Amino acid sequence: MYIPTIEDMLAAEGRIKPYVHRTPVLTSQFINELSGAELFFKCENLQKAGAFKARGASNAVFGLNDEQAAKGVATHSSGNHGTCLSYAAGRRGIPCTVVMPHTAPQAKKDAVRGYGGHVVECEPSTTSREAVFAEVVAETGAEFVHPYNDPRVIAGQGTCSKELYEQVKKLDAVIAPIGGGGMVSGTCLTLSNLAPSVEIYAAEPEQADDAYRSFKAGHIIADDAPVTVADGLKVPLKDLTWHFVSNHVTDILTATEDEIVDAMKLIWKRMKIVMEPSSAVPLATILKNRDVFAGKRVGVIITGGNVDLDKLPWMNS
Repeated sequence: MYIPTIEDMLAAEGRIKPYVHRTPVLTSQFINELSGAELFFKCENLQKAGAFKARGASNAVFGLNDEQAAKGVATHSSGNHGTCLSYAAGRRGIPCTVVMPHTAPQAKKDAVRGYGGHVVECEPSTTSREAVFAEVVAETGAEFVHPYNDPRVIAGQGTCSKELYEQVKKLDAVIAPIGGGGMVSGTCLTLSNLAPSVEIYAAEPEQADDAYRSFKAGHIIADDAPVTVADGLKVPLKDLTWHFVSNHVTDILTATEDEIVDAMKLIWKRMKIVMEPSSAVPLATILKNRDVFAGKRVGVIITGGNVDLDKLPWMNS
């Protein structure tokens, strides 16, 4: 297992610069007063392809040699990583195949196809996803770019917190959503080197809390098919992301489905930021654990904005 280094993150920063945005940081006086903390929202919902994953995907795609690139890339993804890998592959002019659960939001399937990616559908379980994916790779010989358990991807995601640190300075803590742990791992990689005093928190839905349980148990506990409105956070940790989470994360906090939807609604309403439910989990946990963050300067990573506008989670309530 190769563990990416700070040098890998800095190399990624140079490699992906032409293909990603340096996203803005926004604040809200209202939400600061509500939370009792000073919150700095890093808006990766405004990233290329609508999610932070454009960073890791671009680093993986543009790091391939010509011979590897010619066979294309492939992955399995509930949405954003597949979309972002299709985006990066399109920029390099190579094929991209994405295995997606048939239950993935239509908007995310359309986005993959919109960037030129080929979608192959599977059942909504990790087992089915990996079996169907194995067939795709056997057929195409494509380079597998794992959504998060890949050193190239983690190094790319680490560029987000480097920007945040440069944009805000003097942060006491950073919090990001956790599913498989790619963004959290990238955050750990960067901040443990550049700003080791900054606490790193991960936020997770109660209904898909395998990272929380893993963290408490001291080893990986994987759920096969959890059900949560935060569809980007259903996947389990793997060995590489577990390395970063177990060594550098201060704590993992959870929020209920209602708390996640309320936080999402609050940010849409007060800050006019379009985000997907997964991105609202950090704010939900901050509002639930005010004592943890009171008086602190906290970076909050809004990981993506690819939401199905025809199926907003509060429409049926």
